Amino acid sequence: MNQILKKNLKELSEAVNQLENFDKEIEQAASIIAEGFKNNNKLLLCGNGGSAAEAQHIAAEYVSSLRHEFKRKSLPAIALTTDTSFITATGNDYGFDTIFQRQIESLGNKGDTLIAISTSGNSLNVIKGIEAAKANGLRIIGFTGRSEGKMKNLCDIIFKVSADDTCRIQECHLFLEHTVCELVELKLFGEN
Repeated sequence: MNQILKKNLKELSEAVNQLENFDKEIEQAASIIAEGFKNNNKLLLCGNGGSAAEAQHIAAEYVSSLRHEFKRKSLPAIALTTDTSFITATGNDYGFDTIFQRQIESLGNKGDTLIAISTSGNSLNVIKGIEAAKANGLRIIGFTGRSEGKMKNLCDIIFKVSADDTCRIQECHLFLEHTVCELVELKLFGEN
C-alpha cells in the first residue's frame, strides 16, 4: 500500500474512532439548531480556507436538503464566506479580522445560531465573529481540533476532534456536521 495512503488512513481511523464520544454534543447541537428554525431564526456559518468551503457545504445542506430524496422545506442557513465583494472591501478597509464580526453584527439576531469552524481554535476573525454572536444573543456551536485554542471557552457546544492534522480534523468535522444536519431534519420533519 502507498505509504501516504497508509499513514492517512491510520490517522483518520484514530480520529474517527473518537467521534462516537460526541453523542451528547450532536444531540445538543441538533436541538439548538432545530429550535432556532422552529422559531423562525437562521443558521450562520463561518471559517477560513477549507473550513470556509465546509461552511458553504453545510449551509447548502440546510437550504437544499442533506439527501435529495428527503423532501422538505428549505431552512435558512447562510455561509458568511461567500460574498467576495464584502470580504475584500471589509478586509481592505477594516482588516480581515473583522469580516465575520461585521456580518454577524448586521445579520445575526437573538435566537439565531452560529457554527464557527477553526481547526486551530485561534482564527482571529472566527473568534471576533463568536464574540459578536455572543453580544447579539446567538447560540454558538464550535468545531475545532485537539488544541481547541481560544474557542474552548467561547462556545455553547464545542466539537474538539482528537487530531492535530488539519486534513483529518476537517474530514471529521464534515462527518459530524452531516450527522447534526441529519438529526435536525429528523427533529423538524420526522421520517420522510
